[in-house]
Amino acid sequence: MKTNKRKKDFDAVEMMREIRKVINSEIEDMSFEELRAYIDAKLAAKTRLVGKK
Repeated sequence: MKTNKRKKDFDAVEMMREIRKVINSEIEDMSFEELRAYIDAKLAAKTRLVGKK
């Protein structure tokens, strides 16, 4: 069976991996309290946690 390999304009898996990598690098050395404050601040500011470059 022949498959068509075409270049994707958008790769959701790749995007999710990039987002996860950025977030993990931001929070890797945080304590639970710092992590909770980080999440609360992001939600209070209504900024997106993901998708920024």
